[in-house]
Amino acid sequence: MADTVTGPIPEAPDAVPEFPMPRADRCPFDPPPALKELQEQGPLTKVRLWDGSEPWLVTRYAEQRALLGDPRVSADTDSPGYPTKASPEAGEGKLSFIMMDDPEHARLRRMVTAPFAIKRVEALRPAVQRIVDGLIDDLLAGPRPADLVEQFALPLPSLVICELLGVPYDDHAFFQDHTKTMVHRDATPEQRGQAGREVAAYLAGLLGKRLADPREDLLSSIAGRVTAGEIDHRQATEMALLLLIAGHETTANMIALGTHALLQHPDQLALLRETDDPALVASAVEELLRYLHITHLGRRRAVTEDIEIAGQVIKAGEGVIMVNEIANRDPDVFPDPDRLDITRDARRHVAFGFGVHQCLGQPLARMELQVVYGTLYRRIPTLASAVPPEDVRFKHDAFIYGVHELPVTW
Repeated sequence: MADTVTGPIPEAPDAVPEFPMPRADRCPFDPPPALKELQEQGPLTKVRLWDGSEPWLVTRYAEQRALLGDPRVSADTDSPGYPTKASPEAGEGKLSFIMMDDPEHARLRRMVTAPFAIKRVEALRPAVQRIVDGLIDDLLAGPRPADLVEQFALPLPSLVICELLGVPYDDHAFFQDHTKTMVHRDATPEQRGQAGREVAAYLAGLLGKRLADPREDLLSSIAGRVTAGEIDHRQATEMALLLLIAGHETTANMIALGTHALLQHPDQLALLRETDDPALVASAVEELLRYLHITHLGRRRAVTEDIEIAGQVIKAGEGVIMVNEIANRDPDVFPDPDRLDITRDARRHVAFGFGVHQCLGQPLARMELQVVYGTLYRRIPTLASAVPPEDVRFKHDAFIYGVHELPVTW
């Protein structure tokens, strides 16, 4: 990680804690202890980033939802005061419409909304079920122990997003390797930039083929927008890149991290393994999304007009960081928040954000996780960790949190 606070937050009133903050080694599923301390002190506090800037850190649920839903809060990285990322190596830049404001954000987002509508996603459930069952068949037929990340968690969302976009699965190793570099915190700007350019060039080539020979897939739909003059080829490529990365890195990490958490909570795993109730499976997905937030650096925004909130004025030109993992542990909203309870109603979590920028692909992610969590542990009821918990390596070095490998046996 970049330099972070390693001790308790100083008590001096003028001390500004550094961000991001480290997790406790013995509590890898929990937010950093310093975040919990800040949340107990109040919903807003100034923090210092690597470049010396001091945005507001928002630690409580109500204030995060209020700010994420406020049109005076900008997602545009060019807005004055927008908080820089965690280190000088992290790099900056826009990733299609998620780093834009309305009306351009809404215009571009609408172009790819339809395939992620709940009814369209539900129509994919049988195909996702077949993929999951096939991967489990392969897992059971292979040697033990097996790495659940490499043999299950990564291939599943890759297969699904390839099918949806129209990307040949034969090329999945190429974009998996490159997107790993793009989200790795220790990658240099040159390595990250080169990986991004190579994936973008690959997608630009596919889009060119779809312009000449459209098919029934999302890339063809995006290419059709180019033909209609609504976007240019560069914008289409950026849009495809966003959907490709968001479509497999996040879900893959959630599958593996969720499984590891359940293995460490055998009572909760038993409830899930023994149920045939889709409602309980769906509840487990929401609770795991609440309990295990997979992004470290928060949703970053800049304030365009003065906003009064929680007795404090955030001035125009100041930055704000909403760390959703600590909002999802707000005891005012989720009683006993540090306890994993798959029977809890956790649907109000902010793992997918809130407001106009909330995650476009959340229906697809939810459905994939429901199929996984509702199938894997029933089909392999004796699934167990093949290594002690302390030997599992967590992705403290990546923008998307998870585990590097998860050796399992049965």
